[in-house]
Amino acid sequence: MGKDITLVVMAAGMGSRFGGLKQIEPIGKNGEVILDFSVYDAIEAGFSKVVFVIKHEIEKDFKEIIEKRIAKKVKVEYAYQEVTKLPDGYICPADRTKPWGTAHAILCCKGIVNEPFAVINADDYYGKSAFKQMADFLMSNENDYSMVGFRLQNTLTENGHVSRGVCEIENGILQSVTERTKIMDCKYTEDDGKSWTALDPDTVVSMNLWGFTPDIFGYIEEGFKKFLDERINEPKSEYYLPSVVSSLIERNEKQVKVLIAEDKWYGVTYKEDKEKVVSAIVAKMDSGEYDNI
Repeated sequence: MGKDITLVVMAAGMGSRFGGLKQIEPIGKNGEVILDFSVYDAIEAGFSKVVFVIKHEIEKDFKEIIEKRIAKKVKVEYAYQEVTKLPDGYICPADRTKPWGTAHAILCCKGIVNEPFAVINADDYYGKSAFKQMADFLMSNENDYSMVGFRLQNTLTENGHVSRGVCEIENGILQSVTERTKIMDCKYTEDDGKSWTALDPDTVVSMNLWGFTPDIFGYIEEGFKKFLDERINEPKSEYYLPSVVSSLIERNEKQVKVLIAEDKWYGVTYKEDKEKVVSAIVAKMDSGEYDNI
C-alpha cells in the first residue's frame, strides 16, 4: 500500500471564453463531466483524497453535480478561493473582482492538504497515463516536485488560440516555463497576430498538472506577500503557479522532474470544442475504459 496522496482540482474559474460554468458541462454518455473522468483515473492510479478549489458563488451548483458521483468513490474536501482571502495584514481593494491566480488557488488549500499532492485544472482531460505517472512519482519521491507535460500538437484546438506554458527541459529536469498566451497551429504571437513564431509540434508544454510536497505552501505564501506589496492595486494582476515554480528553479531551491504523457489532451476551451471532446470521451467509454464510472 502506497502513502496517501491527494488530488487538488482548481475549479474556481467560470470559463470566460467558453461562456459559462464549463466545469459542470456534461460530456459523457450518462451526463458525466470532465471531472468525473479525471477523478476516476486518479483513484485508479492511487489517489485517496480529492480537494476541490471553488468559489462560494458556484458551491451549490458544483456540489449538486459532484456529490452525486465523486463523493461516493473517494474522500472529498473543499477549499474556497475568494479575492478577500489574503495573508494577515493585507486588505483586498474594494474594486477587486478578478481571482488572484492559480498560485493563490493552491494557497487556499493550506491546512487542508498535508500530504504529497497533484494539481489539475477542472476542465482538462489528462488521460490515464498522466495520473499513473504522477501517482507513482508522488508515492516514491520525498522532496522534489514534478510536472506532467504534453506534446504541444496534442493540446491544440481548431477553434481559436490557447495559452500554454512552453517548457525548457534538460536531462528530464525542468529548467523554465515560458507562458505563451496566444498559440495557434504550433505558432505563437506576442503582437496580436502581426508576426508568428513557429514551435516544434513535439515541444513539451505544461497543462497545469503539477506534483508537490506540502512545503510548497510556505513558498507560495512568501511569494504572494511580495506580489501583493508590488501589485495589490492592479485590478487584473494574477499570481501564477508556474511563476512560483520558476522562481524556485532559478534559486536552485527545488528540482522539478518532467514526466511526459504522450496521450492527447482534451478540453473545452471554446463552445465549439465540445463536440470533438464528447466524441472522444464516448469512444473511450464504448471501448470499456470507463465501465465503472
